[in-house]
Amino acid sequence: METSIKRYLANWKDEKNSAKLYSFIAENEKDSRLKEVYNRLAASEVRHADRWEKLIKEKGGTVPNFKATWRTNTLCWLAKHFGVEIVLPTVMGIEDTGTNSYKDQPEAADFVAEERSHSNLLKQISKSGKGKGLEGGIIAKLEGRHRSAGGNALRAAVLGASDGLLSNFNLIMGVAGAAVGNKIIMLTGFAGLLAGAISMALGEWISVQSSRELYLQQIETERFEIENAPEEELEELALIYQARGLDEDSSRLLATRLMANPDTALDALVRDELGINPEELGGSAWEAAITSFILFAVGAIIPLIPFIFTSGYLAIGLSAGCSAIGLFLLGAAITLFTNKPIFYSGMRQVMFGFIAAGAVFLVGHLIGVQLVN
Repeated sequence: METSIKRYLANWKDEKNSAKLYSFIAENEKDSRLKEVYNRLAASEVRHADRWEKLIKEKGGTVPNFKATWRTNTLCWLAKHFGVEIVLPTVMGIEDTGTNSYKDQPEAADFVAEERSHSNLLKQISKSGKGKGLEGGIIAKLEGRHRSAGGNALRAAVLGASDGLLSNFNLIMGVAGAAVGNKIIMLTGFAGLLAGAISMALGEWISVQSSRELYLQQIETERFEIENAPEEELEELALIYQARGLDEDSSRLLATRLMANPDTALDALVRDELGINPEELGGSAWEAAITSFILFAVGAIIPLIPFIFTSGYLAIGLSAGCSAIGLFLLGAAITLFTNKPIFYSGMRQVMFGFIAAGAVFLVGHLIGVQLVN
């Protein structure tokens, strides 16, 4: 019985956190249609939480006062200051986790389909680009069922800073292990920072620009097909909407209306068949490059800072300390996506970082000794 109560409490906390998150997202959503959708999602999570609360009391347990987790509060802060769309991929991950965890719980058998539909709706919202482009009929169908989008800018930011910190920390420790002077360590550290940041920026620019060119080519191909095979394109569009939950007649009616105008037909097919937002085309290559440069540099500067103010073993120790703090915070930030305990994730990041840095320091020391002799 005690085991059941613990499981019910864990489920109750998850549902309460989800309800708070959806309510907060609804408050910060400018689109009135999407605001209503998020409010419905929040109401659904409250209803789930009430079920678990009832089961807890039936088993003789006590329901504590609700306190939102660190992850929920952080996601709310990010949604408020950077926009709802930045947290949607993480929220979809939460829904996927909830769906999987309920599959083996007989008390939540009727929750599985609903949680899955939450994730499906969020996917449609994310694909549409901040909710734009969602047809009213599709919204109406999905609102009652509610849900995993691809790119996660938040995760990319954390990993970008982590790459910069880890690579430059290891580089600096390797050079420091060779017992070279402070100026050489600083020169190496700044060179590593610039080389890594520029490499990341160029790689990101090429990646995004190549994607944009590919998207443009696909859009032109779709335009050609609309002009030369409109009936086949109408059939494809109708099937897409039918697969999303509309009945056959409604799907064909919606597809016919969209295909009546070449511009709306192209926009619909590009969004719904290709999964491309024609207003963004994968984003700005320059914005992606600059962002990657900054994120890598922010991480890479951390182990270098102590050498600017001091030298010798004191600088090495302080560099290791600063890097440990940075690695722990980045590991903690990753829990936004994994829902692992903060201490576990943070210390794992620190441990792996120091194992690598220790190995590089030893290699640098051995090479330095050989060069001296």
